[in-house]
Amino acid sequence: MFVHVETRRRPRWLWATLLLVIVCVVCFVGLAMIPAPQRIALLLQWGTVPANIFDAREPLLPQLTDPALLRLFTALFIHVTWLHLLGNLLFLVIFGLPGERALGSWRFLVLFVVGGVVANLIGALSLAGVRLPIIGCSGAVSAVVGAYVALFPRARLGLVLPLGLYLEFVRVPAFLLIGIWVLLQLLFSYAGPSYGAYVWWAHIGGFVFGVGFALFSREAIARRWRG
Repeated sequence: MFVHVETRRRPRWLWATLLLVIVCVVCFVGLAMIPAPQRIALLLQWGTVPANIFDAREPLLPQLTDPALLRLFTALFIHVTWLHLLGNLLFLVIFGLPGERALGSWRFLVLFVVGGVVANLIGALSLAGVRLPIIGCSGAVSAVVGAYVALFPRARLGLVLPLGLYLEFVRVPAFLLIGIWVLLQLLFSYAGPSYGAYVWWAHIGGFVFGVGFALFSREAIARRWRG
């Protein structure tokens, strides 16, 4: 008689989320160490400035081959306030680690980068002509949150809350934290460098991209966990 014995797979190192956090922090520290005039110049040079990327009077398709679109990528790693950086990275870790565990590190990295680029592209198209830069990885984190919702629709997340002198572990629905994420983004839009020009369509586009990416990756995820 043959008996099948379950074996525990070796846990894989989740390096993509850690790498993204390090890159964002290094870029933030580097920007903080240079004088304000140079910092503003870098924001305009490497942030996604819709007016510098798309001309509403020209055909769209030829403009999609412009090398200036590289700024859709570089803008993901630019933050000018520590609160904006901390908020993005906090939710990247909360939703990114389980997402990376399910998707795999390379696929998760593609989700973050491509989702962020798509989000910035949608934001730039929705704000054509605006000369304020779109910066930060909020669109990419929105893609990560969207993928998490598609992968774990009924998930509850564990939180450690300080209650007086004690720390209390509680489990809350993931959608509650997603609501907090939306409120924080609304706050950042009015307290940050965008001066109220909230890029709603970038966040919505990133979220929808993340949902679609996760659903498209279901077969690959199943093969990964089987093998």
